Amino acid sequence: MARNNSKELGEKPIGKLLIQQAVPASVGILVMSLNILVDTIFVGNWIGPIAIAAINVVLPVSFFIAALGMAIGIGGSSIISRALGANDKLKALRTFGNQITLTFLLSIGLVIPGLIFVDSLIPAFGGKGDIFDPAKIYYIIVLCGVPLLAMAMMGNNVIRAEGKPRFAMTAMIIPSVVNLVFDYILINKLNMGMEGAALATTASYFCCLAYIVWFFLSKNSELRISFSHLSLDWPILKEMSALGVVTLARQAVVSVTYLLMNNILFDLGGEDSVTVYAIIARMLMFALFPVLGVTQGFLPIAGFNYGAEKFDRVRKSINTAILYAFLMGLFIFFGIILFAENIVGIFTQEESILAQTPSAMRWVFAAIPIVTIQLIGAAYFQAIGKAVPAFLLTLSRQGFIFIPLVLILPIYYGELGVWISFPIADVLSTIITAYFLNREIRRSLK
Repeated sequence: MARNNSKELGEKPIGKLLIQQAVPASVGILVMSLNILVDTIFVGNWIGPIAIAAINVVLPVSFFIAALGMAIGIGGSSIISRALGANDKLKALRTFGNQITLTFLLSIGLVIPGLIFVDSLIPAFGGKGDIFDPAKIYYIIVLCGVPLLAMAMMGNNVIRAEGKPRFAMTAMIIPSVVNLVFDYILINKLNMGMEGAALATTASYFCCLAYIVWFFLSKNSELRISFSHLSLDWPILKEMSALGVVTLARQAVVSVTYLLMNNILFDLGGEDSVTVYAIIARMLMFALFPVLGVTQGFLPIAGFNYGAEKFDRVRKSINTAILYAFLMGLFIFFGIILFAENIVGIFTQEESILAQTPSAMRWVFAAIPIVTIQLIGAAYFQAIGKAVPAFLLTLSRQGFIFIPLVLILPIYYGELGVWISFPIADVLSTIITAYFLNREIRRSLK
């Protein structure tokens, strides 16, 4: 029998519980981010800076399809956490079964047109000039493996909803190690270039999914589903979709942001400017790992205790998560401010890139400490199943504020306008989220 770890979410002290949940999540995200970071360093040094820009062009498409799995995983996991808190095991099982079926159908359904329209999609996302050919090579191979990633990301969130963060961490570490090993063999030793980078990435997706399948088939999981749970259930799909659309919308906005940034920066400064953004985007993925770990650890705690109507624990989990995330954000901020030049030098020795990237990176990270409030606040509404405010607050940062800014400010300030759009959007979205979070706490958590 699997140990019922989910009960601990409603019993252990919040501070200890958040560390227990957040540390494995942070380590998993760290390793995954290091994978992306080192992958970029390998590609930049072994293939060239154009290859960095090429991968950055492909990411929005592949990440959006993979985000379906994450969206379904997080949306369903919110239901699973609350169902386990309310001792409704059947609903948890049916939700998980629906997650599997829906992720498989949607990811396959999007990959096919993604491959058909490859020659139109790559230029649309900024793959122009010298970037097009390497981007196309990488895109075709990686997209074929994206359904595996979508299933893995869905399953990883369900593992976390069960209160098994160490298994979720391992699921994130495995593909990172596999990718780096295959990068070294295929790119450095076999000189396979972009094909090698793409094959290494796809192999990592397969290994991640294999581990997650093993977890659910073993005695480690509480969710022992049968074929009857795989049939689609409309009430569950409706609730899961309402919550999952928050994550999907966030990734859709990220994909649109990549599209806009790649095209705007290409028009302003050519391939070099796209490479600058690619390096900064990798650092955002990497540097925020402890903050995202706290956010991931916070979700099942808030969801479980809200489902169990332990509102004092929900309030304490919010305050503790914000404090931990803020301290992490402060540490990240000072690290970027002090060592921006050293960081950029790891990726490339191209003088034009070294000259442009550090100042841009400092602008992008300028408001990171306070944006942690925005991340925790939006996550809270998702954890408790309130889809509309979760949706609006999640989109407020990049969708409602950043995208209009990045379309307007470069007209007047050129590339500087692109970079200052980041901290302005962070500050404004944090103010909005803090207001609605405080109002929700006063109204609902009595």
